[in-house]
Amino acid sequence: MLDSNQSSDDKKYKSPARKLVKFFEKSRNNWRAKYQELKYKMKLMQNKTRYLEKRKTQLNQRIKELQQELDQYRKKKT
Repeated sequence: MLDSNQSSDDKKYKSPARKLVKFFEKSRNNWRAKYQELKYKMKLMQNKTRYLEKRKTQLNQRIKELQQELDQYRKKKT
């Protein structure tokens, strides 16, 4: 990680390594939590979209069946 014998090419930080480690760890954990929450919400949205598409197909099929049934009743009536 960060030790006192870093090469001159490495980036120099003014803050002590113990503070930086905590800061970077907290930053990483916040990013990870945010990403996991977004991933969970995206999964829910995908599931909802899949359900709605399936339901739409079922409803369209039911409409066709009812339309055919209505046509049969009209033919019988005349």
